[in-house]
Amino acid sequence: MKSLEELNAIRNKVRARVDLRSEDENQTRVVVGMATCGIAAGARPVLNALAEEVAEKGLKNVAVVQTGCIGLCRYEPIVEVLEPGKEKVTYVHMTADKAREIVETHLIKGQPVVKYTLSAAEK
Repeated sequence: MKSLEELNAIRNKVRARVDLRSEDENQTRVVVGMATCGIAAGARPVLNALAEEVAEKGLKNVAVVQTGCIGLCRYEPIVEVLEPGKEKVTYVHMTADKAREIVETHLIKGQPVVKYTLSAAEK
């Protein structure tokens, strides 16, 4: 980089990428904890299953994303479903099979799978 113009070009390119990732306020976000504890507990197959199912079912209003530490290591793998205008649902001890069930029952039919939630695990 040798000039201010080059720096501005780089900044604009990065800003355009960030803008592409900005959230649609009407979009459901499915967040998978992918910190070290989540990965060690099996979060990668869960993330893959969610992404594959959402794509296969053609759910255009659902974004499957990863995040770092959620702070509940003993419950990993963790998946959070954030739907516009609704309370967050936190699923714990997830597997790829449970993830597929979440897509079908929660994301498509609109019925959270209570038996996999944090509140059910704490009882």
